Amino acid sequence: MRTNWMKRIGGVAAFGLIAAAAVWFAWPRPIPVDLATVAKGSMEVTVDDEAKTQVRHVYTVSAPIAGKVLRISPPHHVGDEVAKDQTVVAVMQPATPSFHDVRTHEELLAALGAAEAAVTFAEAEVKRLEAALGYSRTELDRAEKLAKSGAMSQGDLDKARFEADTNEAALASAKAQVEVRRNEQAMIQARLGQPADNTAQSDPACCIQLRAPVSGRILKIVQESEGMVQPGAPLVEIGDPHDVQVVADLLSTYAVQIRPGAAARIDGWGGAALQGKVTRVDPAGFLKVSALGIEEQRVHTEIDFVDPPEKWSQLGHEYRVIVHVTSWRDDNVLAVPVAALFRKGDDWAVYLAKDGRARTTVVKIGHRNSRVAEVESGLSEGDRVVLHPSDRVGEGVAVRDRSVQ
Repeated sequence: MRTNWMKRIGGVAAFGLIAAAAVWFAWPRPIPVDLATVAKGSMEVTVDDEAKTQVRHVYTVSAPIAGKVLRISPPHHVGDEVAKDQTVVAVMQPATPSFHDVRTHEELLAALGAAEAAVTFAEAEVKRLEAALGYSRTELDRAEKLAKSGAMSQGDLDKARFEADTNEAALASAKAQVEVRRNEQAMIQARLGQPADNTAQSDPACCIQLRAPVSGRILKIVQESEGMVQPGAPLVEIGDPHDVQVVADLLSTYAVQIRPGAAARIDGWGGAALQGKVTRVDPAGFLKVSALGIEEQRVHTEIDFVDPPEKWSQLGHEYRVIVHVTSWRDDNVLAVPVAALFRKGDDWAVYLAKDGRARTTVVKIGHRNSRVAEVESGLSEGDRVVLHPSDRVGEGVAVRDRSVQ
């Protein structure tokens, strides 16, 4: 009897242990989560975008005429120093006249023949008028003698003087016509000439020397090799590499939040973060197509360095940087990490860790940046919220701090 009783007690105990183990394994355990504390502190909202450095004043030396850009000795390189009105940065040779086809050549020959005939005609007209002027002067002398003796009236004398003056003026006009016809002949002869040999134009006196308009350094050589260029073609860019600013093309929706004088942080250039200040926001935007083919309205923005030049002396012209322009800042803001926020309908909400349970709490947020958001209502300083809540976290679910073992 005693043995049976002991067996029964052992069976009941084993069953109880099994049941307890089953309950313990089935009982929901607290989910380990990352928690953050809602606290007050400083907060700023920035506009972040890619930008580039730029020499403030860039001077472009352009071709004044159509011609050939020649190599100069010694050759210039990017970074070379130049002196205002002294350093020759480019040498140009005037363009040689082009060849003409057979028909144009025949037309020019015919025009030259007509010009020569016109010169001959004008010279003959000069000779005729010289003869007429000599005759009219002889008649004028005879008329003056007869008028003194009373054998000729005053009217006839005036007529003789008029004839002499008229022929003299006509002769002067004919001589001018001869010069016009000769110049026309020379112009057609010049058009008939073939392009001159380049060796004849190798004398520097025949070329144009372009000198540096300001002192500084060469930033870019647009035309490196010899070649023909059109008037106005850029050849060399010159500027002062120590006078550098940052330029950024910001989205217009962000640019409206920025004012001149706003603080900026400059990084992503390979060195320590630099401090800057917005000096200009253009009042007009422009259309720019992004790398993804999206049309965007951008606004040109200029930023000056606040730090001394020693900190950014390694930056040159058109270096890539990242700018973070402050659009809003407050030193006493109740903030919650944006990693704790999720959507609940049209509102923002967080999971508030309270008494070991997750409680869904609707919050109203104001300004926000990439890390934290300003809390206007719904949370208090010291509240603990769940970061990056997974689908296992829900209303009333038991949670525990992952960092606490």
